[in-house]
Amino acid sequence: MDLSFTWDQWLLIGRAAFLVVCFVLAAISFAAWRRAAARQCELALAHNTELLQRLDAIDARHVALRTAVAQISEALERSGRDTANNRALPGYPIAIRLARGGARADELVSSCGLSANEAELVCRLHGTARATGT
Repeated sequence: MDLSFTWDQWLLIGRAAFLVVCFVLAAISFAAWRRAAARQCELALAHNTELLQRLDAIDARHVALRTAVAQISEALERSGRDTANNRALPGYPIAIRLARGGARADELVSSCGLSANEAELVCRLHGTARATGT
């Protein structure tokens, strides 16, 4: 049995060994790339889950606030109807209409007989952005 190889055979063996090493390195790199991609996917899913939980909490708060505002509005309407023998003060509906039309607080004081604080409140609640000064 003769173990001496020619140069062509050594080159062929070298090429084969080089190809095997390259294939092993490619397999290792591909496996590392897949693990990194899986980690990134898990992180993205965790981040999306956290965002969805935050959005659900914001939505729940929004619904609670809308309910509270509706209840307060109903209570204000009932109390407005119940004041002064079941009729609202005559200056407030006029002041509200004027505020919606763009009247300033000082105009409401002079034309509707409201105090300055009441007129400011009516302007803030029912007035336009120009009338409230914002």
